[in-house]
Order: sequence, then structure tokens, then C-alpha cells
Amino acid sequence: MSFVPVAEDSEFPIHNLPYGVFSTKGNPRPRIGVAIGDQILDLSVIKHLFTGPVLSQHQDVFDQPTLNSFMGLGQAAWKEARGLLQNLLSTSQARLRDDTELRKRAFTPQASATMHLPATIGDYTDFYSSRHHATNVGVMFRGTENALMPNWLHLPVGYHGRASSIVVSGTPIRRPMGQMRPDDSKPPVYGACKLLDFELEMAFFVGPGNKFGEPIPISKAHEHIFGMVLMNDWSARDIQKWEYIPLGPFLGKSFGTTISPWVVPMDALMPFAVSNPEQDPKPLPYLRHDQPYTFDINLSVTLKVYVLDDAAAAHSPLCQRLQPAARGPLGFWNHQRAGARELWLHAGAVVEGNEGHRAGEWTDQEVSAGRG
Repeated sequence: MSFVPVAEDSEFPIHNLPYGVFSTKGNPRPRIGVAIGDQILDLSVIKHLFTGPVLSQHQDVFDQPTLNSFMGLGQAAWKEARGLLQNLLSTSQARLRDDTELRKRAFTPQASATMHLPATIGDYTDFYSSRHHATNVGVMFRGTENALMPNWLHLPVGYHGRASSIVVSGTPIRRPMGQMRPDDSKPPVYGACKLLDFELEMAFFVGPGNKFGEPIPISKAHEHIFGMVLMNDWSARDIQKWEYIPLGPFLGKSFGTTISPWVVPMDALMPFAVSNPEQDPKPLPYLRHDQPYTFDINLSVTLKVYVLDDAAAAHSPLCQRLQPAARGPLGFWNHQRAGARELWLHAGAVVEGNEGHRAGEWTDQEVSAGRG
């Protein structure tokens, strides 16, 4: 329990404690905070309390305008910080609870804060980890007979996205312009996208990178994964369909990608880890691991359109359906010994179930409905 009041239905209990970057009208400088209840704990104000073996030498990371330096310290620092924060915020600890002056400076109501991108993102990779999503998009682009490509069953399929187009939740996204070919019997045309889609995804931040030429083995991948955010991988399907052969998505995916401002640390998610889905055929040895690293998390999308008065809950997919979750994509991406930059963002894929109402985007809903 925390001495900070936390509503029963709050997304930010003491067991969560996600990290983010915020500013206020009174102090426009972006700074690092942790969400607890409806408050933000300003870590720049309490940085002197981080006196553990790692963070006592790196208190300045909490003075930075992004999470980059803190994430780059690695797993020992992350665990040390989380342990201290849970201790400071607990009802049994007086250090912060009973210091009225410090509490006044350290806490900010979330309602009065402006959230920013949590990190300066060096690179961004998007993976295709949901079988149902991969099949549905394949049906749309290639037909039923060639829906799921053979390589999908053997390796994490992905592509490099555009890091410069990643924005924080709430940032307006403009409908993209591009070349498309809506009628196969006619030449392509240029214009505004008419098939704008969303994709509900979970993405993870890589903290420490690796040296060029030294791969991260899959058995060590979890040591590099800091935490997860929600992602909307906006997609212009008509532009994408025309451009994606032979090298994959380009302008149909690069006009905007939205992530949530709060990064949930992996230690907060591990209690929800479940056994990994059975893979048939079995992956090659360099992609195998037995540790549970798939998560049973219910996600939903609520849509509000101008012609309706009420918001509609369109989707209720499951993160549990992703294959092979976070370790596989990072281990696969890095096995070629490419240098992984700190603060690389990896998206896991559209998350969904195999029922039509559990589709993670409009495309999946339409394909599922067409099959029915």
C-alpha cells in the first residue's frame, strides 16, 4: 500500500510505477517522473535519496530531460530504483511521507502536467509477431492461398521504421498523401490516403546496447529490455499495398507512430508472464528459450467518430497471442552482431485474438468479417 491515495480502479498503483517525462506551466523544463495514483513523483526533486550502490554514483540521470541516461545504466540500476521508489511510497516509510516540504515539491497532479516522449529514440524496428494479424494482412494483400509467408513460422519478421516520426500520445496525425493503385486495371494515382488504419501494439525499449560485432544472445536479451509502452502504428493501407513489394513498408507506415507517455518497467509486468506459446515447427536453436516472457494482458481500443455520440469499444485483443514475444525479436535482430543503440524501440506487432471482435486493427476486422 502507498501513502499516496490510489483509487481502486487506478492504472497506477504502487505495483506499476511507470516512468515518463513531464513538464508543467510553472516549470516548463521536461523532467523524469513516476506515476502513482493521480500524481507524478518528480525524480529530479528526490534524486538525493537514490543512495544505493549503483545510483549513488549516477544521481544526475534523474536531472535529464529524457530517460536515455537512466535506461542506459542497465538492469541493476533499474531494479535498485524500483526498490527504492516502492519503499519510499509505502505507508510504512516516513522519509517522504512525513516530510511535508519535500512532498510539496516532489508531487505534481497528472492533470496539470504535459507529457513528452519518454526518450530520444535512436532507431525503431517493427515486428510481425501475431499470427492472426499476419494472416489477415496477407489475405488482404496476397489472397487466401498465399496469406502467411513460409518464413513467418521460422523467424521474427520485421522491418526498420522511421524513428523521427514517433510521437507521444495526443499528438495530431495528418492523413498522409501518397501514390496508390486502387484499380489494378488503371495506372496509379496520387492523393490522400483513403484506407487509413490503426494498429494496437505493445513496444519495448532496449536500454543498454551492445558493441558492434558482439551479439546479444537470446538468453541475455531480457537484461537489455527496460519496459513497454502501448503503440499505435498508423498505417495507410492503400499506399502500403502499392509500395510494399519487394522491400516492404515505406511511406505507408512512416507518417506517424504514436506511443504512450508512460513506460511500464518489465519488473511490473513479470507477475503476468505466462508460458510461451508452442511453436510448430520449433525455431532454430539460436532463437529458443524456455523462460516465460509472454504476457497475459487485456488491451482494448475505444473509437470516437464524429457521426456517433458515444465512444465504441471496437477491439479487445490479448497480448498473450504474440509469438515469440520480446526476447525472440531482440535476439534475432541482434544475432548478426549489428550494434544496438541505447534506446532502440521494438514493436511486437498488432495484438489480437483469433475472433473477429478481437482484431487489432480495421484491416483485421474487415478480413475476419469477410470470412464469416
